[in-house]
Amino acid sequence: METKEITMPTKYDPQSIEQGRYDWWLKGKFFEAKDDKEKQPYTIVIPPPNVTGKLHLGHAWDTTLQDILTRMKRMQGYDVLWLPGMDHAGIATQAKVEAKLREEGKSRYDLGREAFVEETWKWKEEYASHIRQQWSKLGLGLDYSRERFTLDEGLSAAVREVFVTLYKKGLIYRGEYIINWDPSTKTALSDIEVIYKDVQGAFYHMRYPLADGSGHIEIATTRPETMLGDTAVAVHPEDDRYKHLIGKTVILPITGREIPIVGDDYVDMEFGSGAVKITPAHDPNDFEIGNRHNLERILVMNEDGSMNANAGKYQGQDRFECRKQIVKDLQELGVLFKIEDHLHSVGHSERSGAVVEPYLSTQWFVKMQPLADEAIALQSKENKVNFVPDRFEKTYMNWMENIRDWCISRQLWWGHRIPAWYHKETGEVYVDHEPPADIENWEQDTDVLDTWFSSALWPFSTMGWPDKEAADFKRYFPTDVLVTGYDIIFFWVSRMIFQSIEFTGERPFKDVLIHGLVRDAQGRKMSKSLGNGVDPMDVIDQYGADSLRYFLSTGSSPGQDLRYSTEKVEATWNFANKIWNASRFALMNMDGLKFEEIDFSGEKSVADKWILTRLNETIETVTRLSARYEFGEVGRALYNFIWDDFCDWYIEMAKLPLYGEDEAAKKTTRSILAYVLDNTMRLLHPFMPFITEEIWQNLPHSGESITTAQWPEVNPSFTDEEAAQEMKMLVEMIRSVRNIRAEVNTPMSKKIKMLVKAKDESVLKALDKNRAYIERFCNPEELQMGIAIETPDKAMTAVVTGLEIILPLEGLINLEEEIARLQKEFDKFTKEVERVQKKLSNEGFIKKAPENVIAEEKAKEQDYLEKRAVVEARLNELKGL
Repeated sequence: METKEITMPTKYDPQSIEQGRYDWWLKGKFFEAKDDKEKQPYTIVIPPPNVTGKLHLGHAWDTTLQDILTRMKRMQGYDVLWLPGMDHAGIATQAKVEAKLREEGKSRYDLGREAFVEETWKWKEEYASHIRQQWSKLGLGLDYSRERFTLDEGLSAAVREVFVTLYKKGLIYRGEYIINWDPSTKTALSDIEVIYKDVQGAFYHMRYPLADGSGHIEIATTRPETMLGDTAVAVHPEDDRYKHLIGKTVILPITGREIPIVGDDYVDMEFGSGAVKITPAHDPNDFEIGNRHNLERILVMNEDGSMNANAGKYQGQDRFECRKQIVKDLQELGVLFKIEDHLHSVGHSERSGAVVEPYLSTQWFVKMQPLADEAIALQSKENKVNFVPDRFEKTYMNWMENIRDWCISRQLWWGHRIPAWYHKETGEVYVDHEPPADIENWEQDTDVLDTWFSSALWPFSTMGWPDKEAADFKRYFPTDVLVTGYDIIFFWVSRMIFQSIEFTGERPFKDVLIHGLVRDAQGRKMSKSLGNGVDPMDVIDQYGADSLRYFLSTGSSPGQDLRYSTEKVEATWNFANKIWNASRFALMNMDGLKFEEIDFSGEKSVADKWILTRLNETIETVTRLSARYEFGEVGRALYNFIWDDFCDWYIEMAKLPLYGEDEAAKKTTRSILAYVLDNTMRLLHPFMPFITEEIWQNLPHSGESITTAQWPEVNPSFTDEEAAQEMKMLVEMIRSVRNIRAEVNTPMSKKIKMLVKAKDESVLKALDKNRAYIERFCNPEELQMGIAIETPDKAMTAVVTGLEIILPLEGLINLEEEIARLQKEFDKFTKEVERVQKKLSNEGFIKKAPENVIAEEKAKEQDYLEKRAVVEARLNELKGL
């Protein structure tokens, strides 16, 4: 018979196994969506990483979860599309390229817009190829034939379509508003791009003199430099202290301007002096008050945070320098009478770290209320977006219900340029997909759109929309799952939902699987300043992609943060090594078995029947829990089955027939080894793709690659509860003997006398049938098994379901120690009896629990009572009662 050569090296070396495998998968086009109408489509779009640098552990976690889902679904017979792509990341990428230019002594203005954008495209190409290399190292099953980029032509067309449509509907408008301004990058920021930090500042208390000379009014501020733009002082109209002053004016110190005192309900009478300065061009609340009272808006700063001409003698000073100077001047004038320390929350730019300035600016906005209302309404329908875990739906809904208009323009050069043109003479605004015909009379808006504007269209713009007849859009949209971290529910998830409802009439994805953040072993967030960051590529170089992937995917439950530790990755490497060694042993003993020669018709041992039963249970558990995204639990089920059941027990027991003389038993054992190992590799494949493909290629199989092999299914004819119970008894028995030997320092190599007292004939029959296993794994010098067996005094005993094990260890046993040990056993069983009986006497449990669960608990009660009775009898014997 022709034998298949086993090519597995003696040592598990992830580097050599992973080398070249990814290219082989790509060459075989195993990851490409086939548009097979016989199959149900299953779609995931990758959350596009920014082309600003390397992928971090969070990306590795996020994409591993997606890879698990897509590999599993492909094996389950779906037509899977996992669409890759990257985000142009406006502010972040432009900042990196500008930093690079600064090192060369240049700025973007030296290059001009066109040349700068060209330079940024070069950056993009370089970093996109880095990201693809990292994807390949992780083993991600992406369909590169459909890769997209947020600035490619198709996506740009989608962006223009959305902008123009929303504009014509009146949902995009241009207006003067207070926005979050980053003076460092000189661009507007949306609310969620601002990070608030507690900063030690001060409250500056001032007296503004009344113009009629009748006194003064006290106000306090944390930003005295903005007083130069004050256009009113506001008090509450019902405040008895100030009612009589409404309508009067004060003289604004330093500037000498006369400004009114107005009454407005916004003012809190209980806070401070009950009077507030109003600077409509530099504070969002003041802006609203200014609108209500038709106040002038005076901007006193430039875009870079320096003071402008309206700041008078402070013109040209940096805003914080001006603050120091103005405080000094106000003190000299006697206007500033008190400075008190004040810890307050200050907005910082997420991108540059600069203190954000509330700033009056003409920007483009999306009117959010009508879009948010539709998204909120969807969540009460059957086809809503399901959040996993569902608690994150509340987070999402809370944001949607308290929505503010979205500032979408950015003062950058890298991004989607706003499709709006202004007439050079009339100032008329023209918004459309293409520029006006007489372009020479028009100037295009110089701003670009917020990065999230194009990312919000990602699930459908990548499929060919706005062409509603595009093949991929019709087949693969809406997508099935979005996998993402809880930190971008507002930024991205919410925006994809409302844009998708508005433009496709459908939810963008059925489920949103939310994971947490990767933290260090101490639970701290990974950061450059702490120096605790971990490069996933370094981990792969040391332990292999499979070890990292398995740790990331099974190390926490949905929505929870994950603590990274090298020891845990090392433990998963040990697991992979165990799989390798067990598989190699099995393969070396298959004697060239071919797929078509696998045969289960021969007589099966109890171990054979048990492992097939356990395999069925594991297939059911893994499939069920994976459908609920509970990969931590899946990991436990796989680990227990592979390490304990298959490696530690079945393979050891399989050695008996494999090394024996019975050819029929050998053939059956080989067939079962091949079948169990094949199915186990398939179950494990989505988690550990490289090692499983390598082992599977050496197994007798039909098919080209494990990536397209069928997902394991439960074979009911292989479930044998009786064999499972027998095996459970054997395992318990062998463990008990090993434990007793260890307690009295009697190694397994030393033969000992062994007595086994069976509860009844059926147990005795099972023992006789499995005598070979007992002899092999307990190593008795003499083995007596029966129902009526006398227990010698100088013996150690162990109670197993249905039987008692007696090891006469004359000279090795200390009577008092044996009594103490048995007393512990007795107490343990008593606790278990009490626990079960408490459960069974609980009316709530009896009413709610399924019948099989109640039956299981009753069987446990019976088992524990029997075991306790045997231990008690033995204790009484030893105590001579």
